Amino acid sequence: MAQLMKRRRFLTRLATGAATVAGAIAGGRLLSGPNLADAVACVRPPGALPEKEFLSACIRCGRCADACPNRCISAFTDEAAKTLAMRPGRHQRNTPVIFPRQQACMLCAGVSGDALLCTEACPTGALQRTAKTAEAIQEQVSMGTAVVDENLCHSFNGASCGVCVRACPFEGEALRAGMWEKPIIDPNVCIGCGLCERACVRYPQAIRVEPRALAV
Repeated sequence: MAQLMKRRRFLTRLATGAATVAGAIAGGRLLSGPNLADAVACVRPPGALPEKEFLSACIRCGRCADACPNRCISAFTDEAAKTLAMRPGRHQRNTPVIFPRQQACMLCAGVSGDALLCTEACPTGALQRTAKTAEAIQEQVSMGTAVVDENLCHSFNGASCGVCVRACPFEGEALRAGMWEKPIIDPNVCIGCGLCERACVRYPQAIRVEPRALAV
């Protein structure tokens, strides 16, 4: 029964994706690209093309979310984003997005395979296949950049913490500990996976991923 329901969900997603592509072609959107006037900056899965190209290529099939071993990829809907007081732009609805505080990207650590699974599952290249090596991830993955709110961070306010630093897959490079374990971010190395944001013990979190800027 579970397999049957999963198959039905997949076929529904596939049909929705096909209808989206057909409508986009009929409207000429795949040729001219979607209008980003009402788009919002959001954290995309690893390997995502620049937003305008991503929206033209993504067919909202959900395969990347199904492939994710950490279940961190969600469909960008009003319901999913309401806790963040944001809503997707018209062309962004039902596209894959990551909310790091809820679940971050673990870059398929400990999972078999030579590439990040979501990028392998993408049938259109909206997510570019990314090898599971530090070099390839640094070169191809740019989900956003972590930033610290020093007013909230325990390590900037008399208590040593350092949890976010230890959660970083590029510890000592993207994120390192200064005096009293104050987190120091190198934006040129940080890929925005969100593991630091997920690990932060402060509520609201003192470190968060700022999505890459929209190129319009």
